[in-house]
Amino acid sequence: MKKFIKDKIIANTMKILKIKDKKSLTLKTQEIKINELSSLNNKVVIEILKIIKDSELYPKQIAKKLKIHEQNIYYYIKKLEKAKIISVSKQENINGTVAKFYKINSDSFFFKIGDFKESSKLEESGSDFLTPFIEKGELNALIIVGSPDPHGPQKARSKDGYFGMDLALFLGTFLNNINSSKVKLDTEIIEEDLKKNNLIILGGPIVNKITEKINKKMPIYFDESKKGFYSTISKKIYFHDEIGVINKTKNPFNKEKKILLIQGLRNSGTKAAIISFLKNFQEIEKGNKYNKEIFSKVVEGEDLDSDGIVDNVEVLE
Repeated sequence: MKKFIKDKIIANTMKILKIKDKKSLTLKTQEIKINELSSLNNKVVIEILKIIKDSELYPKQIAKKLKIHEQNIYYYIKKLEKAKIISVSKQENINGTVAKFYKINSDSFFFKIGDFKESSKLEESGSDFLTPFIEKGELNALIIVGSPDPHGPQKARSKDGYFGMDLALFLGTFLNNINSSKVKLDTEIIEEDLKKNNLIILGGPIVNKITEKINKKMPIYFDESKKGFYSTISKKIYFHDEIGVINKTKNPFNKEKKILLIQGLRNSGTKAAIISFLKNFQEIEKGNKYNKEIFSKVVEGEDLDSDGIVDNVEVLE
């Protein structure tokens, strides 16, 4: 399995952040000036740094370990001090002489050519699955949820709005600003809303009128004749109530925009799809198992503690 790894420097804390296997790993870093590089590109310099990385030593000790004349060590120590890569950690009187012990100032060092720029939390995550729905730290999409009031031919009431709160909390972790309300009920939507926006749609075709309009245009859609979700990718049909589907594709109302459709066979299926974002996002952002170029997923909810409530998911494709 290909692992998701992304390194970047966070300017305010001066640390390298590595996102690996859902864990955040940090490494202290420090800037060095680019004009110092030539004087530091030396085998002895590298060996000195390796020696004092784990223990603080004074020049005579370093010289002894490297079997180099002590005066040469002082020459390189001065260069490292000037570049602020090492510094004096303590001083001790040894045989009537004040010995300066040196420590390395950081776990890593970098030089920059350009300037630091403000970044969004989405950029820091290293993920592009939520692009263009989130851009520059702002929500760039209209979220459409089914109305809780009876509507449509079957007079259905949507309960998916509760799960929408979980989705909103997830999206909120990537946002810097929320300037205005970006949520509407399916019964409030006008044609212009569908054409001018990226869309995040929650709920199946029975409880969400907008889902009903676009359902069969999705790579994985609800097939009413088969009473299940049909995948045009794997040619499989999924029937269980806990089946959830996530489709990210072009907006059928405007090919320049994108759509993220999250739905389930039942209420529990939609919940399973939402839980996927919370627990299995790295898996969700990958392409379909049968075609990595298509960002459509099928998940199945699981009740691990046997309390009748979906609390975990398995990604099926």
